[in-house]
Amino acid sequence: MPDNKIITDREEMLKAVRDPLQGGGWALKYASDTLKADREVVLAAVRNTYYALQFASDSLKADREVVLEALKEFGLALQFADDTLKADREVVLQAVRGGGGYFNFADDILKADREFVLEVVRTDGNAFQYTTDFLKADREVAFEAVRNASCMINHASEELKNDPELKKLAEG
Repeated sequence: MPDNKIITDREEMLKAVRDPLQGGGWALKYASDTLKADREVVLAAVRNTYYALQFASDSLKADREVVLEALKEFGLALQFADDTLKADREVVLQAVRGGGGYFNFADDILKADREFVLEVVRTDGNAFQYTTDFLKADREVAFEAVRNASCMINHASEELKNDPELKKLAEG
């Protein structure tokens, strides 16, 4: 955005967040508070770059559809979502599917949910490192994680690190 000025004109902002030459989603940083709370403007911005979610109003960071759109762009958007959505299974799964191992931004309740963690590590074994110590000692969870990311054996409990079958799986 030229001059880094605050933009109050809705049409100008919509054009800017849609045009990479005008900043794309990053342009939302220079939007007025009113425009940062405008659902259409924010959706256009997060469709251009997940990072735009950082600049959205708090109410839109808690808007499930807006956050899911940002997560389609990149899983790291979860870090900017409202805490209530970090406890939402579908939202967190979308972040994990978006790559990059962003399970660390999930709510602790989900990180301790065995069935959910199994689903997550089947998608991204690297998520195993962010689960609870209790689940790091769970043989099935550890096996699923190591099956998808062999280096995750390093995050298993001491007992499981020495499990011959798990070691064999990790070695390939």
